[in-house]
Amino acid sequence: MQFTSEQRLDGDIREREFTVGEIPGILWTPGSATTPVPLILLGQPGGMGLRKMYPRLAARARHTVAAGFAAATIELPGSGDRPRSAEAEQARADLHRALQAGEPVDEIVDRLVLPLVEKAVPEWRTTLDALLTLPEIGGQVGFAGGIIAIGIRLAVIEPRISAALLFAGSFVPGSMFDEARQITIPLHVLLQWDDEGNDRQMALNLFDAFGSTEKTLHANMGGHTGIPEFEGDAGNRFFARHLT
Repeated sequence: MQFTSEQRLDGDIREREFTVGEIPGILWTPGSATTPVPLILLGQPGGMGLRKMYPRLAARARHTVAAGFAAATIELPGSGDRPRSAEAEQARADLHRALQAGEPVDEIVDRLVLPLVEKAVPEWRTTLDALLTLPEIGGQVGFAGGIIAIGIRLAVIEPRISAALLFAGSFVPGSMFDEARQITIPLHVLLQWDDEGNDRQMALNLFDAFGSTEKTLHANMGGHTGIPEFEGDAGNRFFARHLT
């Protein structure tokens, strides 16, 4: 891990950009913490890029650090300044066209999401290896938001993640429902009831499939970007129960 820049936010939040090999990311930690704090990995949408998503990510990080955690995110494969995938770009365009035409999307979702999961999850694990060597980070790890398929895979195979907050705002390949049934960690799932770009029934079926004995679904009215601000407080309370 190499840190490439550093600044202070709101006086007491230390924000550092880093790279782990070819993986760019950002780490936010409490500036005045005297003991190691638990870490929450902040997922983000695919194809947007860290620079475009920075205002939303930084706002989430501020809220997370204020609750006593460290927060980190990484640039997903094919996003930002990272090399683009022609196959992913075509699949994304095909998905938008099929949704507008009311056509089946299962095969397109597989083409778009499965390769991203296969690339992104090992990068998250490599980044986690590096983050957990830092003296200011210690204890348990949570995963929050982003592409839900990535969260599912991490929840199944990464034993260092103790709890996950998942946003049911993206399509999930049908084959990953079997993985969802293998999840055992506590889950807190957010669903926007009127999400214009997602399949509500699929999201409800996915929640039903999760194998965790502790799982909570918070459904709110509104579109994809209309998650109420109070859900941030609910998410922090969820992580406080399981990471501290």
